[in-house]
Parts: sequence; C-alpha cells; structure tokens
Amino acid sequence: MTDESLSPTLTDDELDLINAYWRAANYLSVGQIYLLDNPLLREDLAAEHIKPRLLGHWGTTPGLNLVYAHLNRIIRERDADVIYITGPGHGGPGLVANAYLEGTYSEVYSGIEEGVDGLRKLFRQFSFPGGIPSHVAAETPGSIHEGGELGYALVHAYGAAFDNPDLVVACVIGDGEAETGPLAASWHSNKFLDPVTDGAVLPILHLNGYKIANPTVLSRIPQEELEALFYGYGYRPITVAGDDPANVHQQLATALDEAFDQIAAIQRAARLDGEAGRPLWPMIVLRTPKGWTGPEKVDGKKVEGTWRAHQVPLSETHSNPEHMAQLEEWLRSYRPEELFDDDGHLRPELRSLAPAGDRRMSANPHANGGVLRRDLDLPDFADYAVDVPAPAAESAEATKVLGTFLRDVIVRNPDRFRLMGPDETASNRLSPVFEATDKAWVAELDPDDENLAPSGRVMEVLSEHLCQGWLEGYLLTGRHGLFNCYEAFVHIVDSMLNQHAKWLSSSAGIEWRRPISSLNYLLTSHVWRQDHNGASHQDPGFIDHVANKRPEVVRVYLPPDANTLLSVADHCLRSKHYINVIVAGKQPALNYLTMDEAIAHCTRGAGIWEWAGSGTGEPDVVLACAGDIPTLETVAAADILRKRLPELKVRVVNVVDIMRLQPESEHPHGLSDREFNSLFTEDKPIIFAYHGYPWLIHRLTYRHANHAQLHVRGFKERGTTTTPFDMVMLNDLDRFHLVMDVIDRVEGLGTRAAELRQEMADARLAARRYTREHGEDDPAISGWTWEPSDGSAD
Repeated sequence: MTDESLSPTLTDDELDLINAYWRAANYLSVGQIYLLDNPLLREDLAAEHIKPRLLGHWGTTPGLNLVYAHLNRIIRERDADVIYITGPGHGGPGLVANAYLEGTYSEVYSGIEEGVDGLRKLFRQFSFPGGIPSHVAAETPGSIHEGGELGYALVHAYGAAFDNPDLVVACVIGDGEAETGPLAASWHSNKFLDPVTDGAVLPILHLNGYKIANPTVLSRIPQEELEALFYGYGYRPITVAGDDPANVHQQLATALDEAFDQIAAIQRAARLDGEAGRPLWPMIVLRTPKGWTGPEKVDGKKVEGTWRAHQVPLSETHSNPEHMAQLEEWLRSYRPEELFDDDGHLRPELRSLAPAGDRRMSANPHANGGVLRRDLDLPDFADYAVDVPAPAAESAEATKVLGTFLRDVIVRNPDRFRLMGPDETASNRLSPVFEATDKAWVAELDPDDENLAPSGRVMEVLSEHLCQGWLEGYLLTGRHGLFNCYEAFVHIVDSMLNQHAKWLSSSAGIEWRRPISSLNYLLTSHVWRQDHNGASHQDPGFIDHVANKRPEVVRVYLPPDANTLLSVADHCLRSKHYINVIVAGKQPALNYLTMDEAIAHCTRGAGIWEWAGSGTGEPDVVLACAGDIPTLETVAAADILRKRLPELKVRVVNVVDIMRLQPESEHPHGLSDREFNSLFTEDKPIIFAYHGYPWLIHRLTYRHANHAQLHVRGFKERGTTTTPFDMVMLNDLDRFHLVMDVIDRVEGLGTRAAELRQEMADARLAARRYTREHGEDDPAISGWTWEPSDGSAD
C-alpha cells in the first residue's frame, strides 16, 4: 500500500513508542489468559502463578491491540470522537487491557487499581469464577457490542453512527465473522448513511487467515477479487499487510490517516458544499498473522499464523515443563520491565500515547449510551384516541391509529427516534408516518420512487438482522426507536434478542453503566390475520422465546384494540432497559374501551370486563383472553352464553400484560395469589383464549391455586390460506368452540345445555361450508358486533 519513496508517517521515536504500547497491551492480554500471580515476572514463573483453567482467545487479540494503539494516535492528533467495536469479541483480553492502560478500568472499578496489585487482580479476574467474561461484554468499558456471537459488529456500528454527525465508529470485522449472513448484509448499510446528519463508520476487515479450525474464505481469494468485492459494496479499500512490526506500523498509520482524511472530505463536501449522492467510503483490509507475537511453534507444530493460535496456544502449562518454559519466554519477549515502572504503573511516555478524558475510547460517552440519553418529547397519546360510544360496536385499524401517534413522535424528536422495519411499514398500516418523514435512502433514485430521502427517519431494508442491529446500535448510544415486523419472521433475530437481553441483564448490575432506552418490538401481520398468506406466515412463537429471558428485562403486551395499543406504546417508548414486545393486528377490528378505560385497563395489565359478562358475584365460569382475535372470539362467545344461557354467571377477563399471569415471586409484574384468585377464582373453570401457543399460559400460571381448572385454546400449528374465521376454527379458538368448552367444563351444564352444544357444533360446520361455497366468511360472523341487553350498561 505504501510508496517507499514517500516519508514514513511515523518518526523513529513515534514508531518505537507505539510499538511499545502495543507490546504492553499484548503483555496484559497474555497475562489475563494465564496468570494468577507474579504479574510483572519479578521472579521466575512457577506453577502456582498460573491459572488452573486456561480460558480465552489469543489469536485475534494482537490485531485488535494493534488497531487500538493506532486509533489512539488518530484521536490525539485530530481530536477525533471515536468508539471501537470489535466483531471478534472473544478478543476480550485485548479490550480489557487497553481500558486498563488508558486508566479507565481503574476509574470504573476502584478495586482494580493501577500498579502491581491492580495488575494481579486484573489478571486473576479474567475468565475466573466471580470475575469477568472472556468475551467483550457489558463489563468492558468502551464496549457497546457483546462479543458472544459473530455477525453483528458492523450493523451495530452503523446504528451507532446514525444521527451522530461528529462520531467515527471504528469497527474491526474478523474474517470468520465476515462469513456470516448478517455481516454480509451489513456492508449495505452505507446506502442508508447520510453524510450530512450521520457520523461515519470505518470498517477494518482483519484477515488473519483462520477461524477455530479452518481457513477463512476472504483470506483465500485473490487480492483483486477481494478489492472488487468491496468496491461493489460501495467502499474504497485500503490494504495493510505484513508480519514485520515496523513495516506494518508504518502502513497502518498511513492507512488510518488516509481513511480519516477521506471521511473528512466526504463530510465536508456533503455538509458545506451540498454535494449529493452516495459517497465511496473508505475501509481498511488488514492482513496480519493469527496469534502474532505468540509462540511460533508448540510441540513441533506451527502455531503463529495458523488456526492453532485461536484460543490458548500453550494449554498444558501445569503438566508440561516445556509449555511452562515457553510461556515464560513468551511473556518476557514483551520486556515488561521496559513498559512498567517499579510500582507497576505504565511508564509516563507510554501513558501519554492514550487520549485524555472522554476522548479515550474506553471512556467515550457514546459507549455508555444511558449517559447521553434524553427522554423523548412525546405528544399526549390520548389525543389520538378513537371514539368508542359503546364496546364492540365500531371498528378501527389499531396500527394505523398508532401510526398517527408515531408520526408526531418523529416530528418532535428529529434527532433521536427512528422507526425500523423490513419493508413493512406501509404493510403494517403505519403509513401515516410518511406524512412527516421519508425512508432513509442514499442510493440511486428513480422517478417513480416515493418517500425516499437521505434524511428519512424510517429505515427499511429486507433484513430483520439489519433492522434489529441498527436499532441496537442506536439505543446503546443513547437514542430511541421502534422495530415493526411481521410476527412470523421476527424469529430471524431470536439470537440477537438473546444477546441484547444478556447485555441488559449484565449492565443493570454494573454501577457505572446507565440505563438505555428499551428495545421495542411491534409485531403485526400476526398469526390470526395471515390467512391470506398461509402457513408460511403463521407463527406466534416469538413471545415464547422472549418469555424465556430473565424477567427483569422482558415485557410482553397484547393490547386488544386501538386505544389500548396507544396506551401500551406510550408506556414502552417511555421505558428504559427493557425488551418490550407488543403484538397487535393491523386489520379493522372492534374497539372495546374508551381511552380512560384503556389507560386504567393497561395500568392494571389484566382486568374484568363487566359489560361483557353476565350475572354478578362469583361466576360459574371465567372466559379469559389475551390478544385481539382471541378477545373478539371470547366476547362473541360471552354474547352467545348471555343470550342462550342467561342463568349462567360468566366473567370475562382480558389480559394485556401476560407477565401478570406469573406469581409475583417470578416476575416484577406478577400477580399475588390473592390477586390472581380474585380475578380467576379459586375453583371455577377458566377457558382461556390465547394469541399464541397454549403451553405458555400453562407455564406462566402453573403455580397458582386454580391451575388444574385452566383450559387454554390457542394456536395449534393448524393454518393455511383460508378465511379469518376458518383460521380460528382450524385451531378450535372460535366462539362456537369456546361455548362448547364452557358447556363441557361447567359442572352440571353438559346435560342441561346439550341442545346448545349441538347447535354450536352445527354452527361450526355451517360456517366452514359457507367459506367453501362463497370464498369468504359468513357476514353474520365477520360483521358481528355487541348488542347490549335491555337495561345493561354499555
């Protein structure tokens, strides 16, 4: 890459210093993997100085340390605002080492002081019981990216850059990670980055050649093919390659200067000169050996520059004297006596290489987003209420109503709220947002395009991975957002949700981490109204996946109508440090509650709908429901029962927050036994119509007294392209079947109501026959509304 006729970027003194800093980071990294004691090798290495269990990843770490040291120079010289994201998150010892060298680690963890004792504690805690994880994690200062799973570094980087015009996100992508699907799609994020209002992302593809046990694809294709690939993605690659430290240092210093110059030129042209169009952003391809500076050979086999360097190159240090000797030789090769003074402090000339204060990447506020977070300026959601003159009498499209609210959220928060979705914003009836904003788009435009602009606040790309990752990066750096998705396909990000939930759980227990905005999902186009698409679009199981996560971070809401959806959405957008899942239909559906009633009901999370029940006092049966379609079928079943069996006392209970069903000992929203019994009784049958898989309701309620009387109807994996009512009949969730369930479960009712039961069975057959003849549901069913009995309250 470099032209040897040009003056080197680094002077000899600068080269020596930056190389020494790199040695210090490498030394601390190896020490974390191996050492319990003797942190600066002031005595000969002995078995008692070495950990009994050796855990960690060395192979990628020297490359991460190299880049970190050089970014520090850029930050100091340019006063640049930079955060560091590492795709090879298992290079955790490197990021911990650099945070310690910068002084940040001792600031946030006062027990890990600078000096010999602090180094001993730093080493001991790594991958040790009661210590810290081996991966880059929430415990690592400067990190916003959990390193436990590969594929998401670059998309997180872009999420962090959106609406951060002065920030540069340096993102190291391992060549193993580069083989994952999400990472491959993430390169296209540059088509959504506005050089006027957004920051910049500098991808650094680190090709060290190997994964755990195999070579990597991108390291084994010709250089011209590799460069063509990235030009095709819309980048200008700058290559740094070699295994001679002095040469690589000079190359990398020159490459980073070139990249930051290009970034500054692109932003200047867009912001000051008004230059439009999508720029060709720089990236760096860094080729260095895997496990560089580690043992060249172990037991006669090559290690440095091979897959054998991936984790712990010397794994038998307690049982093999040669391994122990090699470990000591390896550690002493960094010459720690030249790096640390007698007290164990980093020497001043090296400490001065790190930036100061918030400019340190380990202390950058963007990497602790809760510090920068500002509450949203939210309009009063009650102003968007639909009129409900009587329950279940008129209809509305709940998500379209929500769209008008979100439109004004966007207007009032133009720099800190974004709506993400995989090409489904209009399909999910949120199109009112386009009255206020466009969809972010920096690629080419066609005259027939609509609602596309670089400054758009709606972000659509046909990749659930990118939507989730962008939003995570956006939230982790202090902003707010909402991810809307078809219910069946949000499963694509199950694993990403896992990682984010773990991050939230871990960071909640870290004093210096500040709470971030909640990760909010709106799942619509759901299982019960995917009858036109068929079985491929029918899966309500994301709720089950979320319910497995730690209770302090997950919430699941099933608002039954438009006003309850508004109330729930407002609550979720105000909340911090949760994963909120809202499931709501987009099709016209009945309204049940006025706004005042909706607020009260959502605040309770579950409650009795007196207007839908029959009789007073203790009921003979409880009809419970959660979800908009189960609510419709439950209320319709209650209507049949009050008309046909007026002597039967029916209680209707609607559940908005399904975590309320758990005992209070299991979830912060859980009901006490007394509260649960007051709603559902201690001994009466409960027929529960539920949106998803029935087992979840059983699991949530099994500790309550009346669980044996609980009978749940939900999705039974029976779906196809059919009518909406035929869909609920396929799964025995329809109103007629619910009435049959009541007759079967209420003691003594089976004989008295035998005729009604037969009538209900016949009604099911008739409804199905109608669909087969007419291709649609019987209007008496699809157009059903609630008609209050004479004298009853509306």
